[in-house]
Amino acid sequence: MTMGTPASWAEEEFGDAALGDVRRTARLIQLASVLGAQPQASLPQAADAPATLKAAYRFFDHKAIRAEAMLASHVAATQRRMQTVPLVLAVQDTTTLDWSTHPATIGLGPIATSSSRHRGLLAHTTLAITPDRVPLGVLQQQVWARDTATVRQQDHKTRPIAEKERQKWLTSVEAVIAARAACPNTQFVSVGDREADVYALFVQERPEGVDLLVRAAQDRKTDDSDGYWWRAMEAAPVVATVTLTLQARGEQIAREATVTVSWRAVTLRPPTSRANDRLPTVTVWAVWAIERTPPAGAKPVEWLLLTTVPITTTDEALERLTWYTLRWGIEVWHKVLKSGCRIEKIQLEHADRLIRCLTLYSVIAWRIFYATMLARAVPDAPCSALLDDAEWQGWYCRIHRVARAPTTPPTLAQAVRWIARLGGFQGRNGDGDPGVTVMWNGFQRLMEVAEMYRILRQDASPSVIDPDLEKRE
Repeated sequence: MTMGTPASWAEEEFGDAALGDVRRTARLIQLASVLGAQPQASLPQAADAPATLKAAYRFFDHKAIRAEAMLASHVAATQRRMQTVPLVLAVQDTTTLDWSTHPATIGLGPIATSSSRHRGLLAHTTLAITPDRVPLGVLQQQVWARDTATVRQQDHKTRPIAEKERQKWLTSVEAVIAARAACPNTQFVSVGDREADVYALFVQERPEGVDLLVRAAQDRKTDDSDGYWWRAMEAAPVVATVTLTLQARGEQIAREATVTVSWRAVTLRPPTSRANDRLPTVTVWAVWAIERTPPAGAKPVEWLLLTTVPITTTDEALERLTWYTLRWGIEVWHKVLKSGCRIEKIQLEHADRLIRCLTLYSVIAWRIFYATMLARAVPDAPCSALLDDAEWQGWYCRIHRVARAPTTPPTLAQAVRWIARLGGFQGRNGDGDPGVTVMWNGFQRLMEVAEMYRILRQDASPSVIDPDLEKRE
C-alpha cells in the first residue's frame, strides 16, 4: 500500500466507493483523511473547522449513502492486498456498541438479551489476517439493532436460521467465498469462536479453497462408536504438549498455558431438532487442546477445534491450533475501534448515521492495527509502504530535530517505533514491540507533525472539506 499524497491512504481505501455521486466519494476520502488524523478526538475536535464539521454531519445524515457501498471500496483494496498471499484467516466475531449514555438516539436496540437497559448496536465483522498476524483489511461487516420483541421470543430452536442472529456466520462465509473468487490463488479459512458452532455453517456450500475452523461449543452426536465427539476425543492419543500464549481478555490476565494435544477425524450427525430437514452428515477434523494443570485460580484452557481442512500429521494439527490463536487479532481491532477511535462516544442522534460513521472508523481502526503488525512482519521494508512523504519526513525531522530528512526512507520497523515514541512508547530494554495503544496516540501526533511539515514546505493540502462541495451538491 504505497501512499504518495496526503490523502492517498484514504483514496486507496475509499476511492472506488460508488455513492451515486463522485462528490460524495470525494467527501468520504477527505473525511477519512481528516478524522483518521485524530482518531481519538471527538468529531468537533477532529474537524477543526466549521466547514469540515458541517460536511461530516451532512455526510453521515445523507440517506442515499449506504454503509455497504462505503465499505465495498475498502474490501476491494483488501482483496488487492490478498492477491499474492497464500493463506488468509478470515476471522469473524461480534462486538456490542453501547450508546446507552445517549438515550435520545433513535433506532438503537437492546444489546444484552437479559436486559433492555443497555442500548446500542451489534457489529459482526470479518477481518482478513495473515499467518504472520498482519490484518489486511475488513472483508465484511454486518450491523444491526436488536428488536426487543424478538429478543424475548422463546422459539429460537424452531425459527429458520435466516431469522436468527446466527445467520451472521453464514453471511460472513459468503463474503469469504466472494473474496476467494477475486483471489483464486489464496486459500481462505473462516475462523470463529464457540458461538460459531452452528451445524448449518458446516453444511453450507463452499467452493474449494474456502474452509472452516470453529471452536466447538456443543457435544454433538457422531457416527463413531463413542457416540459423541468429546468422548471420541478422550479416546484419541495425546500426540504433543505445547505452550500457548494467552492474551488478556476481560478478567483473564495474559499468561502462558501448557496444553496436551490430540487430534482425529470425526463424522458429525445433524441435530435432532433438524431431523425433518434431512441434513447430511459432515466429516471434520478435531483438535483437542486441554490444560491439565492450570495455575491456582486460573480457568483451565480447553479448546476443541473443528476444521474442514484435512489433518494427516501432528504438525498439521498444531498448525490448526496456531491458526486459532490468531483469532485474538479481531479482539485487538475491537479495542482500537472502541478505545482508540472512541466510537461509542460519538453522538449522531440516529442509528443510521452511527452506522455510516462506524464504517468509516472501522477502516481507520484497521489502518492503525495494520501499521502496528506490518512492522513486525516485514520490519526491513521501507516505511513508504505505509506512510506518505510528508508523514515520514515530517516525523524524521521532528524526532532528530533537523531541517531536512534523508532521501531514502527509513525502515518500517524504525518508523513505527518513532511513531510509537510520539505516542509515549519508551523503547526500553524489555518493552518489546510497540502496541496499538501507543500507536493510535502516535498517529494523532504524527498527522499534526505532517500537516505542519507540508505547510513549511509549501506543499500543504487543505484538511478542511472543500466548501464548494456544499454548494455544488
